Amino acid sequence: MANHKSAIKRIKTSEKKRINNRYYSRSMRSAVRKFRGLTDKVEATKGLPKVVSMIDKNAKRGIIHKKKAANLKSKLTKMIASL
Repeated sequence: MANHKSAIKRIKTSEKKRINNRYYSRSMRSAVRKFRGLTDKVEATKGLPKVVSMIDKNAKRGIIHKKKAANLKSKLTKMIASL
């Protein structure tokens, strides 16, 4: 257990941050999974900006790497083209 007051505070803040990061990460992953399940091209085209925005926000927050975000976006746009 932490002995210093600052260490105790750090544990609390890092736990809060971990929970928030987990929430953002899970919501993004489930949105991507849902998006990949789409079969209608028009619906997929409409939904792409929302998913891309989610991915970009997570990359900006540092939850995922910016290159992983770029790869995800690339794969999703490729998927739309193949529909």
